[in-house]
Amino acid sequence: MTTTTSARTIAPSSGPLARLRRAEPSSYIVYVGFVLIALVMSIVLHGDGFLARQNLINILLQTAPITVMAVGTVFVLSLGEIDLSIGAVVALSAIIAAVELRDHGLVAGIVAGLATGLVVGLVNGLMVTKLRLPSFLVTLGMMGLCAGLSQRITQLQAVPSTDVAFNGLFGSGSLAGISTLILWSAVFVLLGHFVYRHTRVGAHVLAAGDNVRAARVSGIKVDRIKIGVLVVSGLSAAVAGLLYTGRLHGATYTLGSSDLLTVIAAVVIGGTRLFGGRGTVVGALIGSLILGMLNNGLILAGLSDSEQQVARGLIILVAVALTLREDKS
Repeated sequence: MTTTTSARTIAPSSGPLARLRRAEPSSYIVYVGFVLIALVMSIVLHGDGFLARQNLINILLQTAPITVMAVGTVFVLSLGEIDLSIGAVVALSAIIAAVELRDHGLVAGIVAGLATGLVVGLVNGLMVTKLRLPSFLVTLGMMGLCAGLSQRITQLQAVPSTDVAFNGLFGSGSLAGISTLILWSAVFVLLGHFVYRHTRVGAHVLAAGDNVRAARVSGIKVDRIKIGVLVVSGLSAAVAGLLYTGRLHGATYTLGSSDLLTVIAAVVIGGTRLFGGRGTVVGALIGSLILGMLNNGLILAGLSDSEQQVARGLIILVAVALTLREDKS
């Protein structure tokens, strides 16, 4: 009798309804917001073709590089760090890949582009862990360094990408009727979600981000985790650079220049805690799509560039204010 009563008492507290009651608003508000924004855009911009199949596909294509970078940024922010260099790494990786692609062929271009992101991420990680410098300052300095190198290498000129195989693999091609841009973003989201939620690495990232001292005491190699997530962030930015190059058939030093704010906003709006200890890769995907829909809607509404920037800034401020409210405790 006692066992039955206890089971009945415990069951409701561990069921789906109980978990829903315990869930923080920020864990599901992004999904509600996504649906509401999609509905509003569909009604307001119905006559402007918002719901047209090609327009919806364009939103997915335009947000693909942002989504790829957002996956890496989820790991960085969940650890309580930040990477301000991702936008500059996009441009540098794209330019180096395009130059090597032109001079030495497909494999050299891909390897050089990815290696650029890996090296930048590794340097960031080593400086943060070995020199005990704040990631904010390290990646801020790296942002300037990468931006300067991008301009120096190209002398402010665009580098074309004429390799059909490269362009098809990283942007303008398709597989079974699905754009490679969409496939790349899907692979990153699925792989990132699996690692984040179902592996020891993801658990260690969350533990270190929630309480770094307790993580060290429990035996977690925090410095190794920090280096790893910053390398992942650099690699995700490099892949984004390759995607831009493949889609635009060329690279310029301005690629990714406005992506930093968008990526961080997408991740935070998606439910990742800015100061570590909580995150969601799927939420980052939804946050990226929300910002993509809003950007697309502003263009369809006929706003000028300056009006779009003002509206985009206000929207991001409101969205972040709604999702970033920290518990006072």
